[in-house]
Formats: sequence, structure tokens, C-alpha cells
Amino acid sequence: MSVISIGQAVVLGAVEGVTEFLPVSSTGHLKIVEGLMGIPVDDDAVVGFSAVIQVGAIAAVLVYFFKDIVRIVSAWLRGLTDREQRYHHDYKFAWWVIFATIPIVLVGLAAKPLIKGPLASLWVVAGSLIVGSGVMWAADRMGRHKRGEDDTSFKDAMLVGGSQILALLFPGFSRSGATMSTALMLDLDRVAATRLSFFLGIPALTGAGLYELKDALGTGAGAAPLAVGTLVSFVVAYASIAWLLKFVAKHSFNAFVIYRIVVGLLLFGLLGTGVLHS
Repeated sequence: MSVISIGQAVVLGAVEGVTEFLPVSSTGHLKIVEGLMGIPVDDDAVVGFSAVIQVGAIAAVLVYFFKDIVRIVSAWLRGLTDREQRYHHDYKFAWWVIFATIPIVLVGLAAKPLIKGPLASLWVVAGSLIVGSGVMWAADRMGRHKRGEDDTSFKDAMLVGGSQILALLFPGFSRSGATMSTALMLDLDRVAATRLSFFLGIPALTGAGLYELKDALGTGAGAAPLAVGTLVSFVVAYASIAWLLKFVAKHSFNAFVIYRIVVGLLLFGLLGTGVLHS
């Protein structure tokens, strides 16, 4: 039998879809919800399940940004054989995404025992939620929001891509939160920072999901819960992406900062009183 039921898969898929691209930490929220439902957060099958259903959220990005992705990939393919096309921003951007993904892949492979072990603790999640809130708050105020998507550079992509490591090592920090905060510190505007976070997340999260698929199926996650969780994640994530892009165009990140602090403090309280176990 699967360690995760169909009903639990629906709940976890919805949580993943809502939180994957919001700067509130999908990993943190999944671990909290898993803990509240009595699911062992450090079980290999559960860790694998969480990684696999991210593919649903990534599929939502692929669908939502389909035209942009086709444009970028087409420019990259043309540039491989046409020297003149290599000066096009889309061609360069495709390479930047590839190079910017390398750091998180290397760290993910090297630190896998830590990531699945001590760093998976809910105490780490709670602390990372609060610390990440401070970083996001500072970045939103330090950044001058004067650069758009077309102004991004190789340096921007590498720094923003590298910041994903923070979320990998400290679940609760949030991949979206880390990348958006870094982009804001580089003076990108909020919409450009958000879109860059989306594009850089595609290879990293897709790779993580595919890498964990075999282990997730082989350790008791169950094919049916995986399929259901991934489908729910896709539907919910698509709606979440559309909402977030509209939100950041007119609002600061203050609401997310406050929310993260509240959740972090609540989690500390639940752990401290024994309601949840790390």
C-alpha cells in the first residue's frame, strides 16, 4: 500500500500548486501539511512524492509561458548554426538558464544526504521561513526596480540561479523567494524578477522531479497518488501563476513577508508544544 492516500495526494497537490511559485516555500508548506496529516516527512517515499508532484507545477509554467519558451528555444536552435543569431537576447538567455542551473544540480547531488536528513527538519523550515522573510523585505526596499526583462545579463542569471541553492539547503527559505529577492537586489523590477524566477525554475524543478520518480515509485509512494497529486498541482499552479504576475505588477512583497513570519512563528509554536514533530 502507498504511504500516501489519494485524498492526501489531492491536498498535497493543491498545496504544491499554490505555493510552488509564490515566495512562501512550497517545501516548507508541504512538510507542515504532511506533519499535520501524520505523514512522516523524512520518509524516502514522501520526499520523492513531494519532488515528483512539482512536475505538475512545472508543466503549468510550460503551458502558461508556451509562446515565450518556443521563442527562446527557437532562437537558441537557430543560434547553434547561424552566427548572426547568437547576438539575439533570446539565444543568450537560453544559454544563461542552462549555465545558471549547474550550481544547484552540483550542490543537490553533493548534499543529498544532508538535504534528506538533518536539513529536512521542521525546525529548519520554521527558521528559514522567518530569515527568508527578512531577506525578501530588505530586497524589496533596496532594489530600485528600474530594469526590465530585456535588461537581464549573464551575471544576473548566474546570481539568481545560484540563489536557488539557499532553498535547496534550507527548506522554508523558498526557491521563488530566494530568486526573486536576488533579482530585486540586482535592481530588476518585480515582474521581471518574477518571470526570471519562473524560467530558471523550469530545468531545476523538472530535473529534481524526474530524478526522484524512480525512488518515489520504488519506495511506496504509489503510482495513483503520484498521478493525482501531479494533476492537481498542475491545475492549481496554473491559476497561481496567473494571479501572481498580476499581483506583483501592482503590489510589493509585504503581504508575503508578513505571511511567512506568521507561518514560521506558528510552526515554532506547534513544534514547541509537541503538536508537530520535526
